[in-house]
Amino acid sequence: MSEHTSQVAIITGASRGIGAAIAERLANDGFAVVINYSGNAAPAEQLVRKIEASGGKAITAQADVSDPDAVARMFESAEAAFGRIDVLVNNAGILKTIALAETSDEEFDRHFAINTKGTFNALREAAKRLQNGGRIVNFSSTTLALNMPGYAVYNGTKAAVEAFTQVFAKELRGRDITVNAVAPGPIATDLFLNGKSDELIAQFSKMPPLERLGQPSDIASVVAFLVGPDAGWINGEIIRANGGLA
Repeated sequence: MSEHTSQVAIITGASRGIGAAIAERLANDGFAVVINYSGNAAPAEQLVRKIEASGGKAITAQADVSDPDAVARMFESAEAAFGRIDVLVNNAGILKTIALAETSDEEFDRHFAINTKGTFNALREAAKRLQNGGRIVNFSSTTLALNMPGYAVYNGTKAAVEAFTQVFAKELRGRDITVNAVAPGPIATDLFLNGKSDELIAQFSKMPPLERLGQPSDIASVVAFLVGPDAGWINGEIIRANGGLA
């Protein structure tokens, strides 16, 4: 365990994919981690057991991030278990590629409820509960820089998150809390791979100059840096972790 032993991190959407990789990495770095999930408890509980088996500290916290009351209860659970909150990682999100003209009201509302309002809800709660000197990492996406067809609504949700990031960093003046965002490129997770042909996956793999898909651990490493002691002078930034894609 490192010098972070007493620090506590909430990671939303942490039962699988990038969120799970972040939870494992931060637990390995010495953070006590709160693994948020929305529906299926089994993967979150399995991740807690894995972290505890390696000597780390972790709990699960069920919450639909689009529900402000549920988000408040998640923060309360973290404080009850560990006594403090130092880090918030707003990783929870959804993605469905669909042309703007074909997007239903329900699909529009669902994307903004989870990706945008979910981030807003957690940021607002963090303003009240995060320890001075804490760290916040939001999640945007490299798709925002690519302007690909089918991503209009999703990109809209992430553009709002980038705006939140840069303004909130200034609104927390005087508390020594940094607020940054990570914007991954294509990452080899179920969320990305499901529904794509082998040919399309191969095409995405060749897009970055490094000629591979990112791995969840690549993003976890960036988050670990941003919440660690070496990133104390980075604030209000969008880190495009995409292998040089954009």
